[in-house]
Amino acid sequence: MTAVWDLPDFDAHEGIHLFTDPASGLRAVIAVHSTYLGPAAGGVRFWHYADSNAAITDALRLSRGMSFKNAMAGLPLGGGKGVVLARQQGATISEDQLVAFGEAVESLGGRYVTAEDVGMSEARMKIIATRTRHVSGLPVAGGDAGGDPGPFTALGIYLGVKTAAQRALGAESMKGVHVAIQGVGSVGGGLARRLAADGAKLTLADVNAERAQALADELGADTVAADAILGVEAEIFSPNALGAILTEASIAALTCKIVAGGANNQLATPEDGARIHARGILYAPDYVINAGGIINVGLEYLGQGDRAEVEARIARIPDRLAEVWDESDRTADPASEVADRIAMRLIGRG
Repeated sequence: MTAVWDLPDFDAHEGIHLFTDPASGLRAVIAVHSTYLGPAAGGVRFWHYADSNAAITDALRLSRGMSFKNAMAGLPLGGGKGVVLARQQGATISEDQLVAFGEAVESLGGRYVTAEDVGMSEARMKIIATRTRHVSGLPVAGGDAGGDPGPFTALGIYLGVKTAAQRALGAESMKGVHVAIQGVGSVGGGLARRLAADGAKLTLADVNAERAQALADELGADTVAADAILGVEAEIFSPNALGAILTEASIAALTCKIVAGGANNQLATPEDGARIHARGILYAPDYVINAGGIINVGLEYLGQGDRAEVEARIARIPDRLAEVWDESDRTADPASEVADRIAMRLIGRG
């Protein structure tokens, strides 16, 4: 068996914590990548993995991404991630498992701050919060920072997509711009609604075909099968489902001019960022464009500002993307490499 620190995605992580609770059946991983800027903040996801190593690898990749995301968003937070392993496809997490996960978070003494991610919800965060105060994304009063991060992530991606369209297409508005959206849950669905209001042409896909069709009917959009969305001839491809979908093969098949979406870890390997760059496709590094959600729950946890402050900080996402793209133009380096370089400097590793 490969030791954790020998896994390809181990990146000088400060800690990898494995938890089991036989009474509830909890099996969980908490990865702490960096606390250089503050406590390691990042959501927890409930997901079924092929094996334990796959779950650990996901936690490693996601926690590193959170270090970069929080740094690029200007938050005094480090990067971490939680993963709760589902025993089988379609399983649901029990209240006892949520309680046990809360106790696991508490045992780290504030080094890790959890929040909502795939397979979780505000209601589940409330249960976790009965065992630890190191949790964010809890229901809040109107006007306060916090709550479901999805709509705030969608807002940041929408602003980033518009900025990318202006830069790569010369588009002054999204009217008539064709966007292929992969994943129409809270984030992708929120993005689709905003783009439809602007008059964009949309093609939607989701593993839940009924959900995609219902949203398409609502917005007057088209749909394709989930495995066909990368081949749609659109100006913009927006991945908003799970990661590692940009591979050597899928990049070669892209017909778009822009890739800009909210999925974490979209690049299957670092080399895939160079492949997108070589094809002349404008790439919005995921942890820069999708920072809206962590800005919201991060400010909630820190007790800094209200919803207006959250939205003001999200409005700076296009400027951060422009900084990355401008340096990419100057150096001829891929945008993904430029973003990593900037983020590494910010967390003291540059």
